[in-house]
Amino acid sequence: MRASRLVTLLLLLQNRGRMTARQLADELEVSVRTVYRDVEALAAAGIPLYGEAGHAGGYRLVDGYRTRLTGLTADEAQAAFLAALPGTAADLGLGGALATAQLKLRAALPAELREHAGRIQERFLLDAPGWYGRADETPHLAAVASAVWARRAVVLRYRRWRAPEEIERRVEPYGLVLKAGRWYLVAGGASGTRTYRVDQVLELTGTDDGFAVPDGFALAAYWQAYLADFRARLHTGEALVRLSPEGARRLGLTAPERGWTEAQVPIESIDHAHGEFLRLGAEAEVLEPAELRERIAATVRELAARYR
Repeated sequence: MRASRLVTLLLLLQNRGRMTARQLADELEVSVRTVYRDVEALAAAGIPLYGEAGHAGGYRLVDGYRTRLTGLTADEAQAAFLAALPGTAADLGLGGALATAQLKLRAALPAELREHAGRIQERFLLDAPGWYGRADETPHLAAVASAVWARRAVVLRYRRWRAPEEIERRVEPYGLVLKAGRWYLVAGGASGTRTYRVDQVLELTGTDDGFAVPDGFALAAYWQAYLADFRARLHTGEALVRLSPEGARRLGLTAPERGWTEAQVPIESIDHAHGEFLRLGAEAEVLEPAELRERIAATVRELAARYR
C-alpha cells in the first residue's frame, strides 16, 4: 500500500509541479505527517525533490527530472485499454492519436502487463448503438469536439422537434457526452446551459471568440441532473392495464403464474402509450384512462376492417 502511495506522490509532483504538503495529503487521503514521512522516504531513495518554505512554498522535483515509472498494476493497465474506444476516438478525429498512444503505453509496460493489455483488446469490444437503431450521422462531430477542446464559441444551425424546427444559435461548447451511441453537446448560450444532439446540427461555423466555463460547472454533475429531470418529465401519468403473464413479462413486471393481473403502468403521454400498448397485442387490455382505451379500441376496429 505504501509503495503504491509513494509512486502516486511522485507522479503528482511530476505532473502538477509544486504542491504543498496539505494538497498532497488531500489527494492521497492521508495525514500531513504521513506526507512528510513519504517525502523523506523518496529523498532517501535518491529522488531529487526538495521543499520550499513560505506562502508560495511546497514540494517539487528538480527541474527536468522525470520518471519512467508508471506504477500501473495489472488491473490499471487493463482499465486503461478498456477505456480506449477505437470507434469513439475515430468519430472525434483522434483514431490515429489513440493508436499511437496505445503503442507508447504498451511499450512502457512490463512484459506481463503487455500480455494483459493484449488480452483485453482480444476479448472485449464496446458497440454502443442499439440493435434496431441506425447509427447517427454526425458530420460535424469532429468540429464540435475541436471547439470544446479549444474553448471557442460556435454558431449552430440546428434542427429541433418543436417549431420553429430550424434555429440558429451562438453557443459556448462546454463538453460532449456519448449516451447509448448518440452524441450530445452541452453548451452555454443566451438562454442558459442547454443540451443539443450533435446529429441534429445542420451547419456549424467556428468563431475566434474564447470563453471560460462558469465556476462550479462539472460536466458529469450536469449530465446526471439532466437525466434526472428528463426521467421526471418522461412519465407524467399512469395507465391501469390488465396483463397476461406474457404481457407482464414483456413490460418487465413480475408475471403471475397463471391468469391475468392488473397493474398501474407509468406513461409518457396518450400518444406514446397508444403505440407502446398496441405492441403488446392481445396480451394487454387498457382499462384507464378512458381516452387511451378509446384510442386503442378505435385503432383495433380500423385494423379489423382493413384485414377483414
